[in-house]
Amino acid sequence: MNQDRRDRLRDAAVAVLAGAGGRGLTHRAVDAAAGVPPGTAKNYFPSRDTLLRAVAERCLERYRELAGALAAAGSGPSDRAGLAALLAGLLRDVAGPGRPRMLAYQELRAEAGRRPWLAGLLDPIDAADFAVYGGLLAGAGLPSGAGYARTLTLALHGVIPHLLAGSPQTLAASGLDDLDGFARDLLDRVCGEETP
Repeated sequence: MNQDRRDRLRDAAVAVLAGAGGRGLTHRAVDAAAGVPPGTAKNYFPSRDTLLRAVAERCLERYRELAGALAAAGSGPSDRAGLAALLAGLLRDVAGPGRPRMLAYQELRAEAGRRPWLAGLLDPIDAADFAVYGGLLAGAGLPSGAGYARTLTLALHGVIPHLLAGSPQTLAASGLDDLDGFARDLLDRVCGEETP
């Protein structure tokens, strides 16, 4: 099969899932989004499960690309202020350019609650985050044991749905209307307040 066309269909499926949700993810919608003849997506991904698998695999590939870019940039921030800035930037990406990818991922997580095989495909993303954030904490000279990494990771994951919904009242009530301040406060809560 044509790998370029397969990737185009997978990217279109991510966009459809992000824009229309799980119920809107159909072969016909993917064909339309990819600009290919009707029936093309069905030829590549014959069932709904194979279509969901293709989206999950694409999300995992994109995650690995982002993680690779982060790793290539060096060991990460060397202090608390740098780590807070990095976290705020990651959260800005969720609310901005990365929003479609994260909407699709959230839809996949909901589907995974009903399809254990899908949870197995997505688990490497969540499991890797614990190690990534633990490493970032250590690199910034902050407490970085497993408990700290878990708390930071789960807090950041918990923020994502609120950023995606973007309700001004919720963003203000949670402090997410100031992502720099939120990231600094989160590190204070997870690692203890910075001493002067």
